[in-house]
Amino acid sequence: MDRIVILDFGSQTTHLIGRRVRDAGVYAEIVPGVSAVESWYDDTVRGLILSGSPFSVYDENGPKPSRSLFDLPVPKLGICYGAQYAAHLFGGDVTRSETREYGPARVVSNVDDPLFETIPETFESWMSHGDAIAAGPSRGETLARSENGAIAAYSFPEARFTGLQFHPEVSHSQYGSTLLANFARRLCGARAEWNVERYRAEIETAVQKSVGDRTVLLLISGGVDSTVVAALLLRALSPDHVHLMYVDTGLMRRGETGEVRETLASLGARHLHIVSAADRFYGALEGITDPEKKREIIGNEFIRVQEREIRGAALPSDYLLAQGTLYTDLIESGHGVGRHANRIKSHHNVAAPMVVEKRDRGEIVEPLANLYKDEVRRLGTALGLPDSIVGRHPFPGPGLGVRVIGEVTRQRCDTLRHVDSLFISELRERGLYDEIWQAFAVLLPVRAVGVAGDERAYGQIVALRAITSVDGMTADVYEFPPGVLRSISARITNEVPEVGRVVFDVSGKPPATIEWE
Repeated sequence: MDRIVILDFGSQTTHLIGRRVRDAGVYAEIVPGVSAVESWYDDTVRGLILSGSPFSVYDENGPKPSRSLFDLPVPKLGICYGAQYAAHLFGGDVTRSETREYGPARVVSNVDDPLFETIPETFESWMSHGDAIAAGPSRGETLARSENGAIAAYSFPEARFTGLQFHPEVSHSQYGSTLLANFARRLCGARAEWNVERYRAEIETAVQKSVGDRTVLLLISGGVDSTVVAALLLRALSPDHVHLMYVDTGLMRRGETGEVRETLASLGARHLHIVSAADRFYGALEGITDPEKKREIIGNEFIRVQEREIRGAALPSDYLLAQGTLYTDLIESGHGVGRHANRIKSHHNVAAPMVVEKRDRGEIVEPLANLYKDEVRRLGTALGLPDSIVGRHPFPGPGLGVRVIGEVTRQRCDTLRHVDSLFISELRERGLYDEIWQAFAVLLPVRAVGVAGDERAYGQIVALRAITSVDGMTADVYEFPPGVLRSISARITNEVPEVGRVVFDVSGKPPATIEWE
Protein backbone atom coordinates (compact mmCIF):
# COMPACT_ATOMS: atom_id res chain seq x y z
CA MET A 1 0.00 0.00 0.00
CA ASP A 2 1.28 3.48 -0.89
CA ARG A 3 2.21 5.57 2.14
CA ILE A 4 3.11 9.08 3.11
CA VAL A 5 5.61 9.19 5.98
CA ILE A 6 5.30 12.08 8.45
CA LEU A 7 8.40 12.97 10.46
CA ASP A 8 7.32 14.08 13.94
CA PHE A 9 9.36 16.86 15.56
CA GLY A 10 7.06 17.32 18.54
CA SER A 11 4.29 19.55 17.20
CA GLN A 12 0.95 19.28 19.01
CA THR A 13 -0.74 19.01 15.60
CA THR A 14 1.51 16.43 13.90
CA HIS A 15 -1.12 13.74 13.97
CA LEU A 16 -3.63 16.08 12.38
CA ILE A 17 -1.43 16.01 9.29
CA GLY A 18 -1.84 12.25 9.15
CA ARG A 19 -5.57 12.56 9.62
CA ARG A 20 -5.91 14.99 6.72
CA VAL A 21 -3.84 12.75 4.46
CA ARG A 22 -5.88 9.69 5.47
CA ASP A 23 -9.06 11.67 4.79
CA ALA A 24 -7.80 11.86 1.20
CA GLY A 25 -7.69 8.05 1.19
CA VAL A 26 -3.91 7.80 1.37
CA TYR A 27 -2.27 5.84 4.17
CA ALA A 28 -0.11 8.04 6.42
CA GLU A 29 2.39 6.84 9.00
CA ILE A 30 4.08 8.96 11.67
CA VAL A 31 7.67 8.22 12.71
CA PRO A 32 10.13 10.02 15.03
CA GLY A 33 11.68 12.88 13.08
CA VAL A 34 15.25 12.02 14.04
CA SER A 35 15.00 8.27 13.38
CA ALA A 36 17.30 6.60 10.86
CA VAL A 37 15.98 6.77 7.31
CA GLU A 38 16.50 3.04 6.77
CA SER A 39 14.15 2.27 9.68
CA TRP A 40 11.09 3.54 7.78
CA TYR A 41 11.95 4.08 4.11
CA ASP A 42 11.12 1.51 1.44
CA ASP A 43 9.57 1.43 -2.02
CA THR A 44 6.03 1.97 -0.65
CA VAL A 45 6.88 5.51 0.47
CA ARG A 46 5.50 8.04 -2.01
CA GLY A 47 6.28 11.23 -0.08
CA LEU A 48 7.53 12.78 3.17
CA ILE A 49 6.08 15.48 5.40
CA LEU A 50 8.27 17.25 7.99
CA SER A 51 6.12 18.48 10.90
CA GLY A 52 6.24 21.57 13.06
CA SER A 53 7.95 21.68 16.44
CA PRO A 54 8.00 23.70 19.68
CA PHE A 55 11.75 24.18 19.04
CA SER A 56 13.64 26.75 17.00
CA VAL A 57 16.07 25.67 14.26
CA TYR A 58 18.71 27.45 16.37
CA ASP A 59 18.02 25.45 19.56
CA GLU A 60 20.95 23.23 20.41
CA ASN A 61 18.69 20.45 21.67
CA GLY A 62 16.14 20.82 18.90
CA PRO A 63 15.34 17.92 16.54
CA LYS A 64 17.72 17.60 13.60
CA PRO A 65 16.61 15.15 10.90
CA SER A 66 19.09 13.21 8.83
CA ARG A 67 20.55 15.18 5.92
CA SER A 68 20.16 12.07 3.76
CA LEU A 69 16.36 12.21 3.77
CA PHE A 70 16.53 15.25 1.47
CA ASP A 71 18.25 13.04 -1.13
CA LEU A 72 15.38 10.55 -1.25
CA PRO A 73 13.70 10.47 -4.67
CA VAL A 74 10.22 11.41 -3.43
CA PRO A 75 8.43 14.77 -2.94
CA LYS A 76 8.81 16.38 0.47
CA LEU A 77 6.65 18.92 2.31
CA GLY A 78 7.88 20.92 5.30
CA ILE A 79 5.38 22.55 7.66
CA CYS A 80 6.50 25.43 9.90
CA TYR A 81 9.62 23.99 11.64
CA GLY A 82 10.07 21.53 8.78
CA ALA A 83 10.05 24.40 6.27
CA GLN A 84 12.36 26.53 8.43
CA TYR A 85 14.82 23.67 8.94
CA ALA A 86 15.12 23.01 5.20
CA ALA A 87 15.47 26.73 4.41
CA HIS A 88 18.21 27.02 7.04
CA LEU A 89 19.94 23.87 5.76
CA PHE A 90 20.00 24.98 2.14
CA GLY A 91 21.27 28.54 2.62
CA GLY A 92 18.05 30.44 3.24
CA ASP A 93 17.54 33.00 6.00
CA VAL A 94 15.51 32.07 9.06
CA THR A 95 15.07 34.91 11.54
CA ARG A 96 14.44 34.35 15.21
CA SER A 97 11.43 36.39 16.32
CA GLU A 98 11.16 38.04 19.71
CA THR A 99 7.40 37.51 19.65
CA ARG A 100 5.51 34.48 18.44
CA GLU A 101 3.14 34.90 15.49
CA TYR A 102 -0.02 33.06 16.39
CA GLY A 103 -3.40 33.20 14.67
CA PRO A 104 -5.03 33.78 11.29
CA ALA A 105 -3.11 35.23 8.36
CA ARG A 106 -4.14 35.79 4.77
CA VAL A 107 -1.99 34.01 2.19
CA VAL A 108 -1.68 35.09 -1.46
CA SER A 109 -0.41 32.58 -4.03
CA ASN A 110 -0.10 33.66 -7.66
CA VAL A 111 2.17 30.84 -8.83
CA ASP A 112 0.89 27.92 -10.87
CA ASP A 113 1.88 24.97 -8.68
CA PRO A 114 0.15 21.56 -8.23
CA LEU A 115 0.16 22.06 -4.46
CA PHE A 116 -2.27 24.98 -4.77
CA GLU A 117 -4.41 23.47 -7.54
CA THR A 118 -8.18 24.17 -7.07
CA ILE A 119 -7.32 26.56 -4.19
CA PRO A 120 -8.21 30.26 -4.58
CA GLU A 121 -5.34 32.70 -5.05
CA THR A 122 -6.07 34.26 -1.64
CA PHE A 123 -7.09 32.23 1.40
CA GLU A 124 -6.97 32.27 5.20
CA SER A 125 -4.19 30.31 6.90
CA TRP A 126 -3.20 29.65 10.51
CA MET A 127 0.23 30.67 11.78
CA SER A 128 1.91 29.37 14.93
CA HIS A 129 5.64 29.98 15.00
CA GLY A 130 8.46 31.88 16.67
CA ASP A 131 10.98 31.86 13.80
CA ALA A 132 10.16 33.20 10.34
CA ILE A 133 11.56 32.50 6.87
CA ALA A 134 13.08 35.77 5.66
CA ALA A 135 14.47 34.11 2.51
CA GLY A 136 14.16 30.65 1.02
CA PRO A 137 17.06 28.65 -0.43
CA SER A 138 19.02 30.62 -3.03
CA ARG A 139 17.96 28.28 -5.84
CA GLY A 140 14.38 28.07 -4.65
CA GLU A 141 11.18 29.88 -5.60
CA THR A 142 8.65 31.73 -3.46
CA LEU A 143 5.18 30.24 -4.03
CA ALA A 144 3.07 32.34 -1.67
CA ARG A 145 3.32 35.28 0.71
CA SER A 146 1.23 36.57 3.56
CA GLU A 147 -0.57 39.88 3.07
CA ASN A 148 2.28 41.71 4.77
CA GLY A 149 4.78 40.25 2.29
CA ALA A 150 6.33 37.50 4.45
CA ILE A 151 7.16 34.16 2.81
CA ALA A 152 4.30 31.71 3.38
CA ALA A 153 5.41 28.98 0.95
CA TYR A 154 8.49 28.21 -1.14
CA SER A 155 9.85 25.42 -3.31
CA PHE A 156 13.35 23.96 -3.61
CA PRO A 157 13.30 21.73 -6.73
CA GLU A 158 16.79 20.23 -6.15
CA ALA A 159 15.46 18.35 -3.12
CA ARG A 160 11.89 18.04 -4.47
CA PHE A 161 10.97 20.07 -1.40
CA THR A 162 8.11 22.50 -0.67
CA GLY A 163 7.98 24.51 2.55
CA LEU A 164 4.94 26.06 4.25
CA GLN A 165 5.22 28.63 7.03
CA PHE A 166 1.57 28.06 8.03
CA HIS A 167 -0.25 24.98 9.35
CA PRO A 168 -2.61 23.48 6.74
CA GLU A 169 -3.51 20.62 9.07
CA VAL A 170 -5.55 22.69 11.54
CA SER A 171 -9.20 23.39 10.81
CA HIS A 172 -8.62 27.17 10.99
CA SER A 173 -6.65 27.04 7.73
CA GLN A 174 -8.90 27.33 4.71
CA TYR A 175 -8.33 24.65 2.07
CA GLY A 176 -5.74 22.98 4.30
CA SER A 177 -7.22 19.53 3.63
CA THR A 178 -7.21 20.25 -0.11
CA LEU A 179 -3.58 21.33 0.03
CA LEU A 180 -2.48 18.17 1.84
CA ALA A 181 -4.57 16.04 -0.50
CA ASN A 182 -2.90 17.79 -3.45
CA PHE A 183 0.49 16.94 -2.00
CA ALA A 184 -0.33 13.28 -1.44
CA ARG A 185 -2.30 12.64 -4.61
CA ARG A 186 -0.97 15.12 -7.21
CA LEU A 187 2.66 15.72 -6.22
CA CYS A 188 3.38 12.27 -4.80
CA GLY A 189 1.03 10.26 -7.00
CA ALA A 190 -0.03 8.14 -4.02
CA ARG A 191 -3.04 5.90 -4.55
CA ALA A 192 -6.15 6.20 -2.37
CA GLU A 193 -6.06 2.74 -0.78
CA TRP A 194 -6.85 3.50 2.88
CA ASN A 195 -10.24 3.57 4.63
CA VAL A 196 -11.68 2.86 8.08
CA GLU A 197 -12.91 -0.60 7.10
CA ARG A 198 -9.41 -1.55 6.00
CA TYR A 199 -8.00 -0.10 9.22
CA ARG A 200 -10.51 -2.13 11.22
CA ALA A 201 -9.28 -5.34 9.62
CA GLU A 202 -5.63 -4.35 10.15
CA ILE A 203 -6.08 -3.39 13.80
CA GLU A 204 -7.99 -6.61 14.50
CA THR A 205 -5.08 -8.59 13.07
CA ALA A 206 -2.60 -6.49 15.07
CA VAL A 207 -4.55 -7.10 18.30
CA GLN A 208 -4.68 -10.84 17.62
CA LYS A 209 -0.91 -10.92 17.05
CA SER A 210 0.01 -8.83 20.10
CA VAL A 211 -2.37 -10.61 22.48
CA GLY A 212 -2.11 -14.18 21.29
CA ASP A 213 -3.73 -16.52 23.82
CA ARG A 214 -3.28 -14.20 26.78
CA THR A 215 -6.10 -12.67 28.77
CA VAL A 216 -6.90 -8.99 28.27
CA LEU A 217 -8.44 -6.76 30.91
CA LEU A 218 -10.08 -3.55 29.69
CA LEU A 219 -10.82 -0.79 32.16
CA ILE A 220 -13.99 0.59 30.67
CA SER A 221 -15.59 3.94 31.45
CA GLY A 222 -18.70 3.62 29.32
CA GLY A 223 -17.63 6.42 26.99
CA VAL A 224 -17.16 6.12 23.24
CA ASP A 225 -13.44 5.27 23.31
CA SER A 226 -13.47 2.40 25.79
CA THR A 227 -16.73 1.02 24.36
CA VAL A 228 -15.19 0.90 20.87
CA VAL A 229 -12.16 -0.90 22.33
CA ALA A 230 -14.50 -3.38 24.04
CA ALA A 231 -16.30 -4.07 20.76
CA LEU A 232 -12.97 -4.46 18.97
CA LEU A 233 -11.55 -6.88 21.53
CA LEU A 234 -14.72 -8.96 21.65
CA ARG A 235 -14.66 -9.19 17.85
CA ALA A 236 -10.93 -9.87 17.43
CA LEU A 237 -10.51 -12.24 20.38
CA SER A 238 -12.46 -15.00 22.06
CA PRO A 239 -14.87 -13.43 24.60
CA ASP A 240 -13.50 -15.96 27.09
CA HIS A 241 -10.15 -14.09 27.00
CA VAL A 242 -11.68 -10.62 27.41
CA HIS A 243 -12.44 -9.25 30.87
CA LEU A 244 -14.16 -5.88 31.16
CA MET A 245 -13.88 -4.00 34.42
CA TYR A 246 -15.98 -0.95 35.13
CA VAL A 247 -14.99 1.01 38.20
CA ASP A 248 -17.72 3.24 39.60
CA THR A 249 -15.49 5.97 41.00
CA GLY A 250 -18.30 8.22 42.17
CA LEU A 251 -17.07 10.60 39.46
CA MET A 252 -19.41 9.31 36.75
CA ARG A 253 -22.44 10.85 35.08
CA ARG A 254 -26.00 10.17 36.26
CA GLY A 255 -27.15 6.64 35.51
CA GLU A 256 -23.77 5.69 34.06
CA THR A 257 -23.38 2.31 35.77
CA GLY A 258 -26.71 0.94 34.58
CA GLU A 259 -26.10 2.10 31.02
CA VAL A 260 -22.63 0.52 30.97
CA ARG A 261 -23.93 -2.83 32.21
CA GLU A 262 -26.62 -2.92 29.53
CA THR A 263 -24.28 -1.85 26.69
CA LEU A 264 -21.55 -4.37 27.47
CA ALA A 265 -24.03 -7.21 27.82
CA SER A 266 -25.35 -6.35 24.35
CA LEU A 267 -21.80 -6.66 22.95
CA GLY A 268 -21.57 -10.26 24.14
CA ALA A 269 -19.29 -9.74 27.13
CA ARG A 270 -18.95 -12.88 29.26
CA HIS A 271 -16.67 -11.49 31.98
CA LEU A 272 -17.97 -8.19 33.32
CA HIS A 273 -16.73 -6.88 36.65
CA ILE A 274 -18.67 -3.94 38.13
CA VAL A 275 -16.71 -2.40 41.01
CA SER A 276 -18.19 0.14 43.47
CA ALA A 277 -15.27 2.27 44.70
CA ALA A 278 -16.69 5.76 45.24
CA ASP A 279 -15.64 5.95 48.89
CA ARG A 280 -12.02 5.13 48.00
CA PHE A 281 -11.81 7.87 45.38
CA TYR A 282 -13.50 10.53 47.52
CA GLY A 283 -11.16 9.64 50.37
CA ALA A 284 -8.05 9.81 48.18
CA LEU A 285 -9.11 13.20 46.76
CA GLU A 286 -9.95 14.81 50.09
CA GLY A 287 -8.33 18.24 50.36
CA ILE A 288 -6.74 18.05 46.88
CA THR A 289 -7.29 21.02 44.55
CA ASP A 290 -4.36 20.91 42.10
CA PRO A 291 -5.65 19.47 38.77
CA GLU A 292 -2.47 17.57 37.92
CA LYS A 293 -2.42 16.02 41.38
CA LYS A 294 -6.08 15.04 41.04
CA ARG A 295 -5.38 13.34 37.71
CA GLU A 296 -2.44 11.47 39.19
CA ILE A 297 -4.44 10.33 42.23
CA ILE A 298 -7.40 9.18 40.12
CA GLY A 299 -5.10 7.30 37.72
CA ASN A 300 -3.20 5.59 40.51
CA GLU A 301 -6.39 4.74 42.40
CA PHE A 302 -7.75 3.14 39.21
CA ILE A 303 -4.73 0.87 39.08
CA ARG A 304 -4.89 0.04 42.81
CA VAL A 305 -8.59 -0.84 42.59
CA GLN A 306 -7.89 -2.85 39.46
CA GLU A 307 -5.07 -4.81 41.10
CA ARG A 308 -7.20 -5.56 44.14
CA GLU A 309 -10.11 -6.73 41.98
CA ILE A 310 -7.87 -8.76 39.71
CA ARG A 311 -6.66 -10.78 42.65
CA GLY A 312 -10.29 -11.63 43.37
CA ALA A 313 -11.06 -12.34 39.71
CA ALA A 314 -8.37 -15.04 39.44
CA LEU A 315 -6.88 -13.70 36.22
CA PRO A 316 -3.60 -15.18 34.98
CA SER A 317 -0.42 -13.35 35.98
CA ASP A 318 0.50 -12.45 32.39
CA TYR A 319 -2.74 -10.59 31.64
CA LEU A 320 -2.56 -7.48 29.44
CA LEU A 321 -4.17 -4.15 30.27
CA ALA A 322 -6.22 -2.57 27.46
CA GLN A 323 -7.12 1.12 27.35
CA GLY A 324 -9.04 3.48 25.10
CA THR A 325 -6.12 5.90 24.82
CA LEU A 326 -6.36 8.28 21.86
CA TYR A 327 -3.53 10.10 20.17
CA THR A 328 -4.79 13.39 21.61
CA ASP A 329 -4.21 11.92 25.10
CA LEU A 330 -0.66 10.98 24.18
CA ILE A 331 0.38 14.25 22.56
CA GLU A 332 -1.22 16.48 25.22
CA SER A 333 0.68 14.45 27.81
CA GLY A 334 3.92 14.97 25.88
CA HIS A 335 4.05 11.33 24.73
CA GLY A 336 3.93 11.81 20.97
CA VAL A 337 5.78 9.65 18.50
CA GLY A 338 9.12 11.32 19.14
CA ARG A 339 10.69 12.85 22.25
CA HIS A 340 10.32 16.54 21.46
CA ALA A 341 6.69 17.22 22.43
CA ASN A 342 5.69 19.54 25.27
CA ARG A 343 3.16 18.44 27.89
CA ILE A 344 -0.13 20.36 27.89
CA LYS A 345 -1.77 18.26 30.63
CA SER A 346 -1.43 14.70 31.85
CA HIS A 347 -4.02 11.99 31.24
CA HIS A 348 -4.62 9.29 33.83
CA ASN A 349 -4.34 6.53 31.24
CA VAL A 350 -1.03 7.93 29.98
CA ALA A 351 0.92 9.59 32.78
CA ALA A 352 -0.07 7.67 35.93
CA PRO A 353 3.12 5.99 37.19
CA MET A 354 1.66 2.50 37.31
CA VAL A 355 0.38 2.84 33.73
CA VAL A 356 3.82 4.04 32.66
CA GLU A 357 5.36 0.94 34.25
CA LYS A 358 2.97 -1.35 32.42
CA ARG A 359 3.64 0.44 29.14
CA ASP A 360 7.39 0.10 29.69
CA ARG A 361 6.93 -3.64 30.28
CA GLY A 362 4.90 -3.99 27.08
CA GLU A 363 1.77 -4.97 28.97
CA ILE A 364 -0.52 -2.30 27.51
CA VAL A 365 -2.90 -2.76 24.57
CA GLU A 366 -4.01 0.58 23.07
CA PRO A 367 -5.65 -0.09 19.70
CA LEU A 368 -6.91 3.50 19.33
CA ALA A 369 -3.59 5.21 20.06
CA ASN A 370 -3.18 6.29 16.43
CA LEU A 371 -6.71 7.65 16.07
CA TYR A 372 -8.60 10.84 16.76
CA LYS A 373 -12.12 11.00 18.15
CA ASP A 374 -13.90 11.31 14.81
CA GLU A 375 -11.96 8.31 13.47
CA VAL A 376 -12.90 6.33 16.59
CA ARG A 377 -16.55 7.08 15.90
CA ARG A 378 -16.19 5.86 12.32
CA LEU A 379 -14.43 2.73 13.58
CA GLY A 380 -17.28 2.16 16.04
CA THR A 381 -19.77 2.33 13.19
CA ALA A 382 -17.65 -0.12 11.18
CA LEU A 383 -17.76 -2.46 14.19
CA GLY A 384 -21.56 -2.29 14.21
CA LEU A 385 -22.09 -0.12 17.28
CA PRO A 386 -25.36 1.87 17.32
CA ASP A 387 -25.42 5.64 16.77
CA SER A 388 -26.55 6.19 20.37
CA ILE A 389 -23.14 4.93 21.53
CA VAL A 390 -20.93 6.13 18.68
CA GLY A 391 -22.40 9.65 18.81
CA ARG A 392 -22.08 10.11 22.56
CA HIS A 393 -20.14 13.17 23.65
CA PRO A 394 -16.61 12.58 25.01
CA PHE A 395 -16.17 12.13 28.75
CA PRO A 396 -12.74 12.51 30.40
CA GLY A 397 -11.10 9.51 32.04
CA PRO A 398 -10.93 11.25 35.45
CA GLY A 399 -14.64 12.01 35.08
CA LEU A 400 -16.15 14.73 37.24
CA GLY A 401 -12.84 14.87 39.12
CA VAL A 402 -11.66 17.42 36.54
CA ARG A 403 -15.03 19.13 36.15
CA VAL A 404 -15.45 19.84 39.85
CA ILE A 405 -12.91 22.64 40.09
CA GLY A 406 -11.19 22.66 43.47
CA GLU A 407 -11.79 19.97 46.07
CA VAL A 408 -13.81 16.94 44.93
CA THR A 409 -16.48 15.76 47.37
CA ARG A 410 -19.54 13.55 47.04
CA GLN A 411 -21.87 16.49 47.63
CA ARG A 412 -20.20 18.67 44.97
CA CYS A 413 -20.23 15.77 42.49
CA ASP A 414 -23.94 15.16 43.15
CA THR A 415 -24.65 18.84 42.45
CA LEU A 416 -22.69 18.75 39.20
CA ARG A 417 -24.27 15.45 38.15
CA HIS A 418 -27.71 17.00 38.52
CA VAL A 419 -26.76 20.11 36.54
CA ASP A 420 -25.03 18.14 33.79
CA SER A 421 -27.98 15.78 33.31
CA LEU A 422 -30.37 18.74 33.00
CA PHE A 423 -28.07 20.42 30.46
CA ILE A 424 -27.72 17.29 28.30
CA SER A 425 -31.44 16.46 28.50
CA GLU A 426 -32.26 20.00 27.33
CA LEU A 427 -29.91 19.62 24.37
CA ARG A 428 -31.50 16.30 23.41
CA GLU A 429 -35.06 17.63 23.77
CA ARG A 430 -34.22 20.62 21.57
CA GLY A 431 -32.51 18.48 18.89
CA LEU A 432 -29.14 20.19 19.50
CA TYR A 433 -27.13 17.32 20.98
CA ASP A 434 -25.87 15.91 17.69
CA GLU A 435 -24.91 19.38 16.42
CA ILE A 436 -22.47 19.75 19.33
CA TRP A 437 -19.18 17.85 19.55
CA GLN A 438 -18.99 18.07 23.35
CA ALA A 439 -21.17 19.70 25.99
CA PHE A 440 -20.85 19.56 29.76
CA ALA A 441 -21.09 21.53 32.99
CA VAL A 442 -18.31 22.61 35.34
CA LEU A 443 -18.73 23.38 39.04
CA LEU A 444 -16.65 26.36 40.14
CA PRO A 445 -15.03 26.74 43.59
CA VAL A 446 -16.68 30.13 44.20
CA ARG A 447 -20.12 31.37 45.17
CA ALA A 448 -22.17 34.39 44.16
CA VAL A 449 -24.90 36.43 45.81
CA GLY A 450 -28.38 35.97 44.43
CA VAL A 451 -32.06 36.09 45.33
CA ALA A 452 -34.19 33.04 46.09
CA GLY A 453 -37.77 34.14 46.51
CA ASP A 454 -37.58 37.17 48.78
CA GLU A 455 -34.40 36.06 50.49
CA ARG A 456 -30.73 36.66 49.89
CA ALA A 457 -28.93 33.52 48.66
CA TYR A 458 -25.27 32.68 48.32
CA GLY A 459 -25.30 29.93 45.72
CA GLN A 460 -22.75 27.95 43.79
CA ILE A 461 -21.73 28.83 40.23
CA VAL A 462 -21.71 26.43 37.29
CA ALA A 463 -20.23 27.04 33.86
CA LEU A 464 -21.72 25.43 30.77
CA ARG A 465 -19.47 24.47 27.86
CA ALA A 466 -20.54 23.51 24.35
CA ILE A 467 -18.09 23.28 21.48
CA THR A 468 -17.86 22.12 17.89
CA SER A 469 -14.81 20.23 16.67
CA VAL A 470 -13.63 17.59 14.23
CA ASP A 471 -10.80 15.96 16.13
CA GLY A 472 -10.52 17.60 19.55
CA MET A 473 -7.24 19.33 18.72
CA THR A 474 -9.04 22.57 17.85
CA ALA A 475 -12.52 23.66 18.89
CA ASP A 476 -14.98 26.51 18.39
CA VAL A 477 -17.77 27.64 20.68
CA TYR A 478 -21.22 26.41 19.66
CA GLU A 479 -23.54 29.26 18.69
CA PHE A 480 -26.83 28.63 20.50
CA PRO A 481 -30.10 29.93 19.05
CA PRO A 482 -31.32 33.08 20.85
CA GLY A 483 -32.89 32.47 24.24
CA VAL A 484 -31.83 28.82 24.59
CA LEU A 485 -29.06 29.41 27.13
CA ARG A 486 -31.28 31.70 29.16
CA SER A 487 -33.97 29.02 29.27
CA ILE A 488 -31.49 26.28 30.23
CA SER A 489 -30.02 28.50 32.93
CA ALA A 490 -33.47 29.15 34.41
CA ARG A 491 -34.23 25.43 34.55
CA ILE A 492 -30.92 24.68 36.29
CA THR A 493 -31.34 27.37 38.97
CA ASN A 494 -34.98 26.35 39.51
CA GLU A 495 -34.32 22.62 39.85
CA VAL A 496 -30.89 22.58 41.53
CA PRO A 497 -31.28 24.63 44.73
CA GLU A 498 -27.51 24.69 45.43
CA VAL A 499 -26.85 26.64 42.22
CA GLY A 500 -27.44 30.36 42.12
CA ARG A 501 -25.67 31.41 38.94
CA VAL A 502 -24.96 29.92 35.50
CA VAL A 503 -22.27 31.21 33.11
CA PHE A 504 -21.31 30.10 29.59
CA ASP A 505 -17.71 29.43 28.50
CA VAL A 506 -16.95 31.24 25.21
CA SER A 507 -13.27 30.20 24.93
CA GLY A 508 -12.10 28.28 21.87
CA LYS A 509 -9.24 25.79 21.61
CA PRO A 510 -6.69 27.22 21.37
CA PRO A 511 -6.00 29.13 23.56
CA ALA A 512 -8.08 27.12 26.07
CA THR A 513 -8.30 23.34 26.29
CA ILE A 514 -11.74 21.72 26.01
CA GLU A 515 -11.82 20.54 29.63
CA TRP A 516 -11.15 23.11 32.34
CA GLU A 517 -8.59 20.93 34.11
